[in-house]
Amino acid sequence: MEKTVITVVGKDGVGIIAKVCNYLASNNVNILDISQTITGGFFNMMMVVDPAGSSKDIALLSSELKQIGEEIGVVIQAQNERIFDIMHRI
Repeated sequence: MEKTVITVVGKDGVGIIAKVCNYLASNNVNILDISQTITGGFFNMMMVVDPAGSSKDIALLSSELKQIGEEIGVVIQAQNERIFDIMHRI
């Protein structure tokens, strides 16, 4: 299973988690782990997801998530977990 790490960072506001989770659910992306905090009015969320059930590839999912982030005023990035594995080996 190829996992994807999604990060969401920005000014806190209503509906951030809902927008991201609704998008993932509508694209058959399974959320495996989720963590979120709000510090000083800033929202930070990290998710580990399994996109295997989606008909979209990671590039398209990432692009659409980025667009959702722009619409709601946060930065959303989706990256294959291998990137994080490789960074921690260096």
